[in-house]
Amino acid sequence: MSQQLARVDTLFLHEIGDYYLVSVMRDGERVFRARLELKETNAGPRPARFRVIRGSNEEPRSPDQFVEIARRASRIRISEQTSSHAEAELLEMLDGYQLEAKRVRTCRICAGEGRYSPLTSETAIETDREHICPDCAKRELERELSFQGELTATAVERLEDLLLSVQNLERITNLLKGNLDPDLTKFDEISATVEDVDPVTTESLKMHPGIKNLLTDRFETLLPVQSLSVRNGLLDGNDQLVVSATATGKTLIGEMAGINNHLNNKGKMLFLVPLVALANQKHEDFKKRYGHLGKVTIRVGASRVQDNGNRFDPNADVIVGTYEGIDHALRTGKDLGDIGTVVIDEVHMLEDEGRGHRLDGLISRLKYYCDERAKRKKSYSGAQWIYLSATVGNPKWLAKQLRATLIEFEERPVPIERHVTFASGAEKPRIENKLVRRAFDTKSSKGYRGQTIIFTNSRRRCHEITRKLEYNAAPYHAGLDYKRRKKVEKMFAEQELAAVVTTAALAAGVDFPASQVIFDSLAMGIEWLSVQEFHQMLGRAGRPDYHDKGVVYLLVEPDGSYHGSMERSEDEVAFTLLKDEMEPVETPYDEDAAVEETLANLVVAGKGAKRLNDRMLGDIPTKHAIGKLLQYNFIDGFEPTPLGRAVARHFLSPGEAFTMLDGIRKGLSPYEIVANIELRDPES
Repeated sequence: MSQQLARVDTLFLHEIGDYYLVSVMRDGERVFRARLELKETNAGPRPARFRVIRGSNEEPRSPDQFVEIARRASRIRISEQTSSHAEAELLEMLDGYQLEAKRVRTCRICAGEGRYSPLTSETAIETDREHICPDCAKRELERELSFQGELTATAVERLEDLLLSVQNLERITNLLKGNLDPDLTKFDEISATVEDVDPVTTESLKMHPGIKNLLTDRFETLLPVQSLSVRNGLLDGNDQLVVSATATGKTLIGEMAGINNHLNNKGKMLFLVPLVALANQKHEDFKKRYGHLGKVTIRVGASRVQDNGNRFDPNADVIVGTYEGIDHALRTGKDLGDIGTVVIDEVHMLEDEGRGHRLDGLISRLKYYCDERAKRKKSYSGAQWIYLSATVGNPKWLAKQLRATLIEFEERPVPIERHVTFASGAEKPRIENKLVRRAFDTKSSKGYRGQTIIFTNSRRRCHEITRKLEYNAAPYHAGLDYKRRKKVEKMFAEQELAAVVTTAALAAGVDFPASQVIFDSLAMGIEWLSVQEFHQMLGRAGRPDYHDKGVVYLLVEPDGSYHGSMERSEDEVAFTLLKDEMEPVETPYDEDAAVEETLANLVVAGKGAKRLNDRMLGDIPTKHAIGKLLQYNFIDGFEPTPLGRAVARHFLSPGEAFTMLDGIRKGLSPYEIVANIELRDPES
């Protein structure tokens, strides 16, 4: 024992009942604990019993040994939890040996367990009744977390960092119960940034008077990204990939090129978008803005089912369409006339697992259509291509693959606060209601109420959340008819709605000028969001003409998921989305996708299909795909069979086609066949 106690840093004394717990410390570690009892003598209080604690046993030692240890200690400390009477007794006893001690603020839990944990203003963690040390506070937090489900290490680390930052355990546990303390929920802030770009005046634009007069009536100067585009050859016919944040003015770049080319007799404009809802909105906007300059028509997916020509006019001067709507026109041999401009909005959809290959194929087929038309018609020189996106992880590579000039503008017009809070699926609507109310009750410096977009993962959930919101709100998804969606858009624009609740699938959709975005779910269907999809969605919070800032809330369910196939939990996904870099835009191809696009290219280009395949972003094994098409009886030589043409016309994968054929042969009803196709692909 004496050798073991050659050096003692701290002797720590803590009152427990009728004895004192002694902790002997060296280099911050406890060497041992002991039990000390005092007795009253003529000389004052003196050690009566001294017992070293070994597990559940106590080993008697000479009281003189305590005195020896005390004399070797660099400092003697008494816990603040020790009563005044006991402290006086200890000080009198130590004074009898010419020793001094100091009362210190310590962690009660540690003191009771024989650990010396002094507290300072930097380390003390407040609880409902007292202050404790960081280690004990973390253990208390872990105990609270055990009732919340299994959180990932990243989520726990985030909460522990917050605990050490705010030094209040109750505020952290309240956060787990859905308390929206913004100082705690705030994860970070994406600052507003300003790039110094000399604006181009609208008067200086070398454009057809029809479109130039429209612009000069609306603006004196172009926005920065528009000015960059013009300076880099937009009006000279250069192909461009424009990558810039939401609400920075990308769309007008495509409109300027398209309408100018049309009025200068270079061909019509195709403005292509991923969603019917967005196509409908653009169609209405363009009719109002450009209807007097030419005929505006629309081509969406519904035209594939009811292709009666009532709405779609291929001879129109401006065609707004969905990717599949225009692709269907190509696959069925429609003459789209002279195309002067093709605008591909949301071009990052190239990386979408389900639809990316179709957009890749559409671009290749549409370029083939324009090239072939230019060969046959000397007065037609082909199309100018404008690609638009707010979120591309590899813009230089993508611009090179598309053979376009990169116009990259990194300014964000308003800051975005990003918040994280934890809640179960049942608790989320209550929190959403509170956030929606708080936003709508607040006006920006521009005089607009805060409005909210809530993203969730299913149509059913859209309606469920809407019913639970106190303020006026509406669901918005592809299952609603056109008139109802238009009504929701109009009400939101006129600030009659506090919130819209929509599916993640519409993230790239209609332009709702929201100040706040809430993620009720971090999934799209049964797949977790990608970083690119997440950034696309959060970028919809905050518009410079309406709001002072954007606010984003992630409502995260600890250990939550939405399907058995999901390997990660929602809290793990949340911090991945917040911290990781955006994925590169690359088009994924499996065998079915390669076969589908090769078949479509054969339908459009015949023997030229290999050239179309080679021009696509994705790597397509053409020989293997053709071998499969021959095996499936989709082609005869390089000529599509009637079955192959039907498969291409309806955008069927080989598996879907054979499921349908099998159902027909078995005499199943159309409903049963569709159900079998849906069951074959759980992601649909």
